[in-house]
Amino acid sequence: MEKVRISKLMSERGLCSRREADGYIERGWVKVDGVVVSELGARVFPSQAITLERGAQAQQAARMTVLLHKPVGYVSGQAEDGYEPAVVLVTPQNQWRGGAAGPAFDRAHLRGLAPAGRLDIDSTGLLVLTQNGAVARTLIGEDSDVDKEYLVRVQGKLGADGLALLNHGLTLDGRALRPAQVSWQNDDQLRFVLREGRKRQIRRMCELVGLKVIGLKRVRIGNVVLGDLPVGQWRYLRPDEKFDGPVAARPAPRPRAPASSPPAAPFKREGAGRPAARTAPRRPVAGVRRGPAKD
Repeated sequence: MEKVRISKLMSERGLCSRREADGYIERGWVKVDGVVVSELGARVFPSQAITLERGAQAQQAARMTVLLHKPVGYVSGQAEDGYEPAVVLVTPQNQWRGGAAGPAFDRAHLRGLAPAGRLDIDSTGLLVLTQNGAVARTLIGEDSDVDKEYLVRVQGKLGADGLALLNHGLTLDGRALRPAQVSWQNDDQLRFVLREGRKRQIRRMCELVGLKVIGLKRVRIGNVVLGDLPVGQWRYLRPDEKFDGPVAARPAPRPRAPASSPPAAPFKREGAGRPAARTAPRRPVAGVRRGPAKD
């Protein structure tokens, strides 16, 4: 069995990012089989136990993770094409106080806050922004297996094998898609559960089977649900919430597909299409106050 760099192993185990691992090693906060490791680039066997000292644990606990109900018209990451990044909505005025009370907003929580995954500009729902490299790796690392659930309003007629193809059998950009869980929720809405995130994947999947997406909302990432979080508002991830781990059982899929899609929907559309350019006035989302763009 070959030895591997300890920072790589820590990243693979979800303890922290490689950069964070190097910082913890420099501070003497990493132990292998109970012995402090102080050498950067040290190699260990994959079977050895790695633990973090209290200093590293406290530093990780101080790094915040934000759950935002992203409205239509905001990009997930850096500003592009005149559209604002969703992080501008993380302001004291937009902090949701429903449910369990969280910590008070602190501007230090914006430092290094970055999206762990993306949500298209014309989609809405749960977006995770975090300062914690371990959380980011859990959600978007190469070996991430955290599933994500979406409610998707569609128009069009689905062929006899369309639902089966959505579950498994489609290819995008010359690469086969991983198996998904897709089922009808009602006559014009599908439920998607995915374990990968290709660019505009759901919209492109639907196009391949003759459907047009007219509304898309992400309602769950792993064990963390959107719940009652209002559009444009945010809250902190609670200490008892974890993205990975077993997920509660979900309703069984409907066995048949509808012949067509009438104009009804169980979730409200937050917008349609791409909004006007930034130089034009945009209708504000009710109850949402936008903060200044990040430097």
